[in-house]
This record gives sequence, structure tokens and C-alpha cells, in this order.
Amino acid sequence: MIAALRRWSRALDRVGNRGLERAHPGVLKARHHGARAGRRSWAWLRPMLALFFRGVALAERGIRRLCGLLVRLASAAGEVITPARATAVLLIATGALLAVSQFIDYRAVEIGQHDYAGLPQVAAVPTKAVRTAGDAHAYLLVPVGGIVAALGLLALVRGRRRNLGLLVAALGLLALAVVLLVDLPAGLDEGSQTSRFAGATAVLEDGFFAELSAAGGMVLAGLLYYARPCRIRISLSGRAARARRRRPRPRASSRARAARSA
Repeated sequence: MIAALRRWSRALDRVGNRGLERAHPGVLKARHHGARAGRRSWAWLRPMLALFFRGVALAERGIRRLCGLLVRLASAAGEVITPARATAVLLIATGALLAVSQFIDYRAVEIGQHDYAGLPQVAAVPTKAVRTAGDAHAYLLVPVGGIVAALGLLALVRGRRRNLGLLVAALGLLALAVVLLVDLPAGLDEGSQTSRFAGATAVLEDGFFAELSAAGGMVLAGLLYYARPCRIRISLSGRAARARRRRPRPRASSRARAARSA
């Protein structure tokens, strides 16, 4: 039994050795060709990889420079465009918008509006009694807008004045009162056009919404200017105390110890 197993294992060894001997030249040849192909591929791939990584390095350098430039620009803009100055510019813009809106049509009476509902691009609805926003209140809001724009310019040039914000908010409330109590009822009143034309309907135009937005913006900008944007104050006392505790203390000399003990 044991002898048979030995003979069988020896036969397997001889078969395995013959297979390895036959495969050895092919393996050597494949190794040789593989090494040659690898060298050729590396010789072709190496400059491409070098160009790729050089491009990545250049892109990284450019991105870093761009980020640094953006940081410097943001810092410079933060020093120039402060919240107070931005609010002052908003005051100027709202005052100018209120003054300009007084010369824009704010109401009109459309004749037969329902008949032209399905033809918005073919034929326009005929309008009558077109009036500008200033006609309803004798252009009262023009000087109000000019005053607000002047106050905004003063705040931009001379610096912060808290009471100036309250004054602008009060003028904005006055403008809102005029728009809602005078312009709105007058704009929605057809007047004598109902007796002259059938289907007369009063509509509000862009001038009304422009002056309403300007008046509301004046109130908000004035309150914002008065309230002052929040400034986060960082207390450095705790940081300084922790830094002093972490600071290593110099060792006292023998003479200093003797002086303290005496």
C-alpha cells in the first residue's frame, strides 16, 4: 500500500517536472516580451504623465493666486463698503426712485377691458384719463424724495447720524400715507369715464407700484440705518488670560529665593 502511494507520488512529480520544463521557455519569452512592452509603454506614457502633473501644479498655483487675489479684493471691499455706507446708498436710491416715480403714469381707465382679454398681443386696450403719480398730490413727494436722497448723501459723506435714520423713516411713513390715502383711492376712481364709455375700469400702472416700493424702502432703510448693523465684539481678556497661563514661567534664581525667604 505504502509502496504504491510512493510510486504514484513519484509519477506525479515527474509529470509536474516535465510540465514546468516545457512551460519554462514560454514563461521566459513572455516575461521578456512583457518587459519590452512595459518599457515601450512607459517611454510613451512618461512624458504624458509629466505634462499632466505639471498642468495640475500650474493649475494649483493659479488657483492659489486667484484665491489670494479674491481675498485681498474682498478685504479691500469690506473696508470701503461698510454696512453704514451701503445703507446710505440705499437711502439715496430710495429717495431718487420716489422722486422719479412721480413722473411715471400711475393710473389709467381702460375701455372695454374684458373684450380685449384674449388679444393681448394683437390689439391693446384703449385707455383714457392717464395720469402721473405727481398729479394726484401736486408732486408733493418730489421734494420728499429729494430730501431723503440728500440725507443719504450726507450720511455717506459725513458718517453715521442715528437720528438721521429716524427722520428718513418718518418721511417714508409720510410717503406711504400719501400713496395709500391719496393716490390709491384716486387711482381706482373711474370718475366721469363710466358715464361716457361702457365697460370703463380704472387700473393702477407702474408708477403707483414704484412709489409704493420707494416709500416702503425708505422706511426699512431708515430703521436699518438707525438700528446699526450688529457688530460682534470678541472679548480678548479670556484669550489673554489663557495665554498667560500657558506661558512658561522663568525659574527663580537662588539669590531671588534667598531674598524672598529673608
